[in-house]
Amino acid sequence: MPRIPLTWLAEHTALPADASALQVATDLSRVGLEEEAIFGAQVTGPLVVGRVLELVKEPQKNGKTINWVRVDVGPEHNEELDNPKDPQPGEERPSRGIICGAHNFEGGDLVVVSLPGTVLPGDFAIAARKTYGHTSDGMICSGDELGLGEDPAGEDGIIVLGRGHAEGLTAEPGDDAIALLGLADEVVEINVTPDRGYCFSMRGVAREYSHATGAAYTDPVSTVEIPQADGAGVAVQLRDQAPLNGAPGCSRFVALEVRGVDPAAQTPRWMARRLTLAGMRPISLIVDVTNYVMLDLGQPLHAYDADEVVAPIVVRRALPGEKLTTLDDVTRTLDPEDLLITDSEGGEGERLLGIAGVMGGESTEVSAATTNIVLEAATFHSTSIARSARRHRLPSEASKRFERGVDPQLPLTAAHRAAQLIVEHGGGEIAASVTDEGAAPAPAAPIALGIGDAARVVGIAYTPEQVRSSLEMIGCTVEDADPGTLAVTPPSWRPDLAIREDLIEEIARLVGYETIPSLLPTAPGGRGLTRAQRARRSAHRALVEAGLVEVSSYPFVGEGIFDALRYEAGDPRRSAVRLLNPLADDEPLLRSSLLQTLLPVARRNLGRGEESVAIFQVATTSLSRAEGAVAPVPAPAQRPGEAELEAILDALPLQARSLAAVVGGASGPASWQGETAPWGWADAFDLARRAAAAVGAELEVRQIEHAPFHPGRAGELRVLAADGVSTVIGHAGELHPAVVKEFGLPARTSALELDLEALIAAAPAVVVAEPVPTYPVAKEDFAFVVDQDVPASAVEAAIVVGMGDLAERVHLFDVYTGEQIGEGRKSLAFAVRLRSVEGTLTAEQIGQARTRCIAAVESAVGGVLRA
Repeated sequence: MPRIPLTWLAEHTALPADASALQVATDLSRVGLEEEAIFGAQVTGPLVVGRVLELVKEPQKNGKTINWVRVDVGPEHNEELDNPKDPQPGEERPSRGIICGAHNFEGGDLVVVSLPGTVLPGDFAIAARKTYGHTSDGMICSGDELGLGEDPAGEDGIIVLGRGHAEGLTAEPGDDAIALLGLADEVVEINVTPDRGYCFSMRGVAREYSHATGAAYTDPVSTVEIPQADGAGVAVQLRDQAPLNGAPGCSRFVALEVRGVDPAAQTPRWMARRLTLAGMRPISLIVDVTNYVMLDLGQPLHAYDADEVVAPIVVRRALPGEKLTTLDDVTRTLDPEDLLITDSEGGEGERLLGIAGVMGGESTEVSAATTNIVLEAATFHSTSIARSARRHRLPSEASKRFERGVDPQLPLTAAHRAAQLIVEHGGGEIAASVTDEGAAPAPAAPIALGIGDAARVVGIAYTPEQVRSSLEMIGCTVEDADPGTLAVTPPSWRPDLAIREDLIEEIARLVGYETIPSLLPTAPGGRGLTRAQRARRSAHRALVEAGLVEVSSYPFVGEGIFDALRYEAGDPRRSAVRLLNPLADDEPLLRSSLLQTLLPVARRNLGRGEESVAIFQVATTSLSRAEGAVAPVPAPAQRPGEAELEAILDALPLQARSLAAVVGGASGPASWQGETAPWGWADAFDLARRAAAAVGAELEVRQIEHAPFHPGRAGELRVLAADGVSTVIGHAGELHPAVVKEFGLPARTSALELDLEALIAAAPAVVVAEPVPTYPVAKEDFAFVVDQDVPASAVEAAIVVGMGDLAERVHLFDVYTGEQIGEGRKSLAFAVRLRSVEGTLTAEQIGQARTRCIAAVESAVGGVLRA
């Protein structure tokens, strides 16, 4: 987030004399630069210049020596203390008596004094106080106490005008030190969206302020004098043999030498102050100048120690296995996509100087002994820089700008500006020769914009003058093309302006968002939730009404979850999608089953004091299509081709929207009637049927062994698809005892999981309304003996076929196995409701239906009516 000191901003645009940070922030917000924070003046109150009149050193019992100082702070602030027990040192004169522990000043020096009532950074209020046997009537200030940071001269102690922080400054006792030291600066911190990288500079923000207020704007680039070059300087080679998406990593590289710089030269106080206000720490003159120019113009710079660089400087891609120790003392293993700056290291092989546009290396960094430097100002491809910065987790100030796009016309100007500042404050001489390898890219092709396009897209009328002036204001070249059409060429610093809609957005922004009315659109009739949305909400409602609570879980799992849930080696659910950059190293996979993340949620709730669990979740699961399937990354410059789109789709994981529930422990609170029955496997199947019924589908249940369920108390859930094929969409039942123990769940905890999208697809799109029956119902019970492996659903289907239209409902109410039935056999008891829409059923009709039912079951599944 760039920080904009108002005094710096005022150098490029005309700010009103009484402009406040709040007003500037408000003005910038009108053109889309949102305020993040406002920093007011760091010091308030009477901070004045004082002259030391007398100084008495008083040794203390603790071994320290303090100074009892008499300071002239001007006629308006001097007060004679009428306190005979605390006499002033030396001759009595109008002054203030102050205790000071620093020893870097003497009588006659001009110092900075905070009088009682002053508030220093950190909300530190100054007041007269008794200390070391005296009344200290104020405080003599150091640079740290005023928020100026360490003294650039390395001097430890208070500020003395004329040296260190206050080098070159002089004043009279009583003068306002806040204005003298620039401590009244207000700062606005703004949020810059990724498409407006040019606002990462004072140059860009000043231009936007001019757009917002109409204030005069002076482009700082126009004030930089660029002399005619006398030949080429340091040899530079651009050798990008593996450009990303066909774009070279470096299109332009400027190298400019400055020789004979005084290594002891200090950063001027005003520059150090501006860097501090902008959020950067002053380091040394050379480094500070490169940072200052970057903040001012927007072009990142890098300075090399010229005596350590061995030409030619080469820009190339990294080789596999190469390592570089960057300026932050971290040795990094490089990736072949990383763009590097190298030199020849005295002919003994290439030496790595830095990751281009991100951070330099240790070998050629500027030191306290550097006298000759090479300034680098280059244009790097944004994608290449962004990937390297993220790969190495190095979000430097340079990479922030390069990845958003830097004006390709700036390198030569920025290099000369930095060189001139270094020579101005540190001596030396700028080389007459300069290297400018490569070239700025050609201007983008003009964009065709109809005069009325903005009005049609935004919905309000813009005059032709507003359209043209808005585009010219942001630096576009606007020419007439066909009648009613403009040919607009964006400026070099706006790479985000690529299509007609980008220009329309700029017109709406500059004319004013406040001119666009807020109109609530009228909802067209006949629309609402889709069928799938209604079905999902119905499934939610059904489980909530059954007493379950909806929860949410993160989709990330570790590899150990597959063994915890007892998946077999070849289980397809082990084919989980692996993330390249997971949030946690121990959870690098996407869940392939919803129970993989729902069971840990159940465990967490039980661990926090819950005695039972009844939760459900609707979320997506992912399965990897194939081993090592990787989707190609399309170039952003154009729409991917059909083959590329097909390859991307083929590599995408298979995703499904699933519904899962876990129930265990008591199904409700205990009461005077006794303990409530616990949740069981039958409840899991009942919940699945409730969800299916809510969306209009019917489930068929078949017993099966399926992890993580109990082998004998689990079943697969099937639906009958439109083509008549029975399809498995999920499973339900009691969890395996080992799984229950693994997750610390109540005994006999049960669960269900089903594919909600497949369930909704199996439901009829239109529910046929049936008339309310008016004739009485007849009830019949049947108990059929069938083989153990015959599913109850098959017997139920045969009963329905046998009964025909008279069958209103068939319900299984008992299952029996035992010696009376025979080994390998079971008895299934069904309650059948019969009803006719034509009249009351007679005994004869009921008897015929009963006979048909028995025959149908015997024919379909070999069932015999139990005696």
